[in-house]
Amino acid sequence: MFSETAKRVAAHTQPDINLRIEQQTRASIEFYREQSIDVISQRLQQLDEEWDTERVLQTNFSLFSSLGVLLTARVHRRWAWLALGVPTFMVQHALQGWCPPLAVLRRMGVRTAREIDEERFALKAIRGDFDDLPKVVEEADALLAAVQK
Repeated sequence: MFSETAKRVAAHTQPDINLRIEQQTRASIEFYREQSIDVISQRLQQLDEEWDTERVLQTNFSLFSSLGVLLTARVHRRWAWLALGVPTFMVQHALQGWCPPLAVLRRMGVRTAREIDEERFALKAIRGDFDDLPKVVEEADALLAAVQK
């Protein structure tokens, strides 16, 4: 019933959509392999600002729930179904990693935080952020410092 948190969205996405998102990420990484450090840094900034599926879903859930409450109060009480139904989707997503809007978002190419991080870490490696990382690191602080650059 419960999906592994980091992989639950991809597990509930059609394989062809996952493949398309993965191919776009690989194409981006290949493109930036040939770019200057400044251009890679600009792309990393874009990745920091990219909205992942969770953020998009949470924002939409909040907006539609609020809209449902407003319409219930101002128009007709039947709009209460919207105000009550949307949080139900959020609970379903939290427990199972799937909800009806997710399929639409994935088709639109909205990536998970994990998918965004995969590109981010590949670009940081290309940029040389991990070059100072010793082959064997004995302290957790040194590992965290290396990946948080």
